[in-house]
Amino acid sequence: MLTAARGATLILLGALLAQAPLTAQAYQPREPEYSGPPSGATASTTPTPTSAPTTAPTSAPTATPTPGPTSTPTVTPTSTPTASQPVAEPAARSWSEVVKQVTETSPGDLQVRSADTSEQAESMLRCFKLDTENYCLGLGFVDKVPTGAQLQQLVSPPSLRAADEVGVEQDIPTGDLTPAAFVAQRAAMPKSTRVSAELDEMQAAWNGREKARELRELVAANTPPVNPQEPGSSPSRQAPGEGTAAPTPTTTPTVTPTRTAPTVGPSKPVPPQTPAAPVKTPASAYIMKGFQTSQEKGYWCGPATFQSIDWADDNQKDTQASWAKDLGSTTGGTAISAMVKQTNVKTAWPKVAGTYVVQNVSDWNAQTFFTVHQKHLGVYKAPVIEHVQLLKRYFPYLAFNHSGHYQVGRGYDKANGTIAIFEVFNERRFNSRGNVTDGPRNIPASALFNATLANSFQNIGL
Repeated sequence: MLTAARGATLILLGALLAQAPLTAQAYQPREPEYSGPPSGATASTTPTPTSAPTTAPTSAPTATPTPGPTSTPTVTPTSTPTASQPVAEPAARSWSEVVKQVTETSPGDLQVRSADTSEQAESMLRCFKLDTENYCLGLGFVDKVPTGAQLQQLVSPPSLRAADEVGVEQDIPTGDLTPAAFVAQRAAMPKSTRVSAELDEMQAAWNGREKARELRELVAANTPPVNPQEPGSSPSRQAPGEGTAAPTPTTTPTVTPTRTAPTVGPSKPVPPQTPAAPVKTPASAYIMKGFQTSQEKGYWCGPATFQSIDWADDNQKDTQASWAKDLGSTTGGTAISAMVKQTNVKTAWPKVAGTYVVQNVSDWNAQTFFTVHQKHLGVYKAPVIEHVQLLKRYFPYLAFNHSGHYQVGRGYDKANGTIAIFEVFNERRFNSRGNVTDGPRNIPASALFNATLANSFQNIGL
């Protein structure tokens, strides 16, 4: 009995010893894998341990390393560069293509709510190529599409302040909608409402792309590559006559952009055209005499400016309250895209000046700025929607510094180098220590240009 039991034990031990080398060999090929592919590779083979001896050495080392390196690098880089580099959309050649691009790229409600400020800025200020011209929502036509970093800087508070002016109050709001407020306003809309607002804005841009192209070509032909004056310069230190020397290049003949009436439907791509015969702008021109207005609320510079523009168009003075409603003005201010839209919809100015557009001027200089005003005011005899930062350094009639602001561009004088405006803001009305500031004003073109650059949007409506 003992011999039989011992024999059975020896047989069992032999079987166990026979299995031990097999198990060890099954795990041997996995040792090198730990230093190569991610741990997920091992996990992919664990559900089939029974086939490990036959499949692990052949399939695991060859199939597993391939997805590891290819999936990880492709996901991370694609999301990171978009924060600093613009996304290139294909050029839209028809209005239906514009609608498709705007609709498909507008983010969903959940995506907007979960996005941070930088991501919201990129999505609310998206850029599109309309034939040959770049247009960014809220910003207008631009020569160069801004990067994500530039958009992030845009929604930050303006850095230009009159800090060197001791005792001068800062940033009294007057009524333009800042980039940050514009982004927040659009982001708060449900997607359907937001897309509708975006398409309204893009309709004006699409209809006005020919004017934008002609402005770009004009700038390229007449603007030196380097801007002679930075936004931080202080033209207000010059005497009124001294500010006239810079913007005097308009003595040479200039090309008149083609006047295009606003359209309401799709239109064909704009082919390059032969420039019109050169014309000389008048030495001076003034329009809208007697149609100045004064804003009734501190944040109604938009409604007051538009009231003046519309009043001079049809000789009917509608209330600022009614225009505030049409413009969507809030206590935060009015968007320049709304000013342009209502000019196209509610006035006849586009019949003489072509579809009004939002035009960025950051790549212009004071000379080009003045030249464009002469064409719009002297040839078309149509107003310009000025969009400035209302700082005392540029507008010496002020007692205090204020925020972003709208004014009516309504004339110019070549000899004096000035642009005539209707100032719609009266300091005295809102501050007993303020000056009486509303009414017709003549501003050196360089000062008005620098005031436009001081505004975060750096754009005008024309």
